[in-house]
Amino acid sequence: MPLSPDQIAEIEAARATPRLTLRAVSEGMEAQLYRAQPVLDHGFVRVIDYMGDDAAIVQAARVSYGAGTKHVQNDEGLIRYLMRHWHSTPFEMCEIKLHVKLPVFVARQWIRHRTANVNEYSARYSILDREFYIPAPDQLAAQSTVNNQGRGAVLAGEEAARVLALLKSDAGQMYDHYEAMLSQDGQQGLARELARMNLPMNIYTQWYWKVDLHNLFHFLRLRADAHAQYEIRVYAEAIARLVADWVPLAFHAFEDYRMGGATLSARAIDCVKRMLKGETVTQETSGMSKGEWREFQTLLD
Repeated sequence: MPLSPDQIAEIEAARATPRLTLRAVSEGMEAQLYRAQPVLDHGFVRVIDYMGDDAAIVQAARVSYGAGTKHVQNDEGLIRYLMRHWHSTPFEMCEIKLHVKLPVFVARQWIRHRTANVNEYSARYSILDREFYIPAPDQLAAQSTVNNQGRGAVLAGEEAARVLALLKSDAGQMYDHYEAMLSQDGQQGLARELARMNLPMNIYTQWYWKVDLHNLFHFLRLRADAHAQYEIRVYAEAIARLVADWVPLAFHAFEDYRMGGATLSARAIDCVKRMLKGETVTQETSGMSKGEWREFQTLLD
């Protein structure tokens, strides 16, 4: 199960005892605080703590830039200005701490974002649960023939059944061996820090992950993108829904300028100007490589 009975009881107790505070709070995030959002088959994301809101971003920007922002008449306009012009420090004034349960192979991809504070469940001291990520049938796909780090057609029939059986049996057997190595029934038993090395990459781990909003937006821009690996993308999408409740003005600006927008090179801008003048532009006359031209055309379609 995503949450143990003890964790559920802890969450219910925390939400049942609200505390008065003088610090700014986000009503949207208060409604989400501590609650677990299920992800994949055994995973979840939940907010443990947060600092700041949309007003904190505005406050920091007006202190930092002073008279330079007085022409912006409202908070939303200022936040959009900051996002549009790639200002970062005002967004760093907001922070969030998440409790995440995720497969180990997703964690190893996630940890490449080195701009956060992380404390992971330690299998040196504790025994990992018998919980493994097993993909749903519609996520069992062959290797893409055009993308070395992507998926192709979904497996079907006997091939899909064969792969699922291998995933389940391999994970179960490795965990059986893990338990056997740890066993002290008539033997000394192997140290936990050594026994864990035999566990599969689809076993679940947990961590606390604390990050500021600027770096969280960078994470979401990459991992909530349609081209990101499905297993990390669903975590990013769950976090994005939380962020939308936490800092709605900042998140809408992020959606508009980062997720829904595009960055054009000087050559691409030149091509757009020429097209607007009625000139026919081809890859050969654009000054772009074939890859750049293909991406440029995708943006215009």
